[in-house]
Amino acid sequence: MSRIDEKRPFIPVGIAVLTVSDTRTLADDRSGQTLGDRIAEAGHRLVARTIVSDDRDRIRECVLAWSRDPQIDVVITTGGTGFTGRDVTPDALEPIFEKRMDGFSEVFHRISYDKIGTSTIQSRATGGLVNATFVFVLPGSPGACRDAWDGILRPQLDYRHLPCNFVEIMPRLDEHLKRGAGSPA
Repeated sequence: MSRIDEKRPFIPVGIAVLTVSDTRTLADDRSGQTLGDRIAEAGHRLVARTIVSDDRDRIRECVLAWSRDPQIDVVITTGGTGFTGRDVTPDALEPIFEKRMDGFSEVFHRISYDKIGTSTIQSRATGGLVNATFVFVLPGSPGACRDAWDGILRPQLDYRHLPCNFVEIMPRLDEHLKRGAGSPA
């Protein structure tokens, strides 16, 4: 089972939060605020937070820009993962994933199923790498953001988490670029 090795140091990472919504503002964005609060409580740095409309190009442009920022290690989006016509976040981001993280979606749905049952299938939560930056695409509800952060992201973004975590592999995420096997998006 997983555990925390208190002998290892905590290493804060830089995280950006993107809320995808046609109706929210920073003042009433409960999902983005939930993530921001949890990021700070965990000891990480909230490097950027913004809202963009449900527009594929704007979503992709924001995530690509953040993935090129050396202060940002992780991008978390919230909103736009459903099936309505305006829900386009996975469609905007999955094509630019260098590597897709199927396990993130599977674990997210497992956690979500325990709380909301079969309604979890109405989310297309996903994760992957863009320019050696972790990108997680979450539903737009505060509950889903809490579940993803508390159940997956918080432990995986803690260098002390064993048997493995995302922080310890961050320095090696762009090895394929150093070998000339690919180029950043």
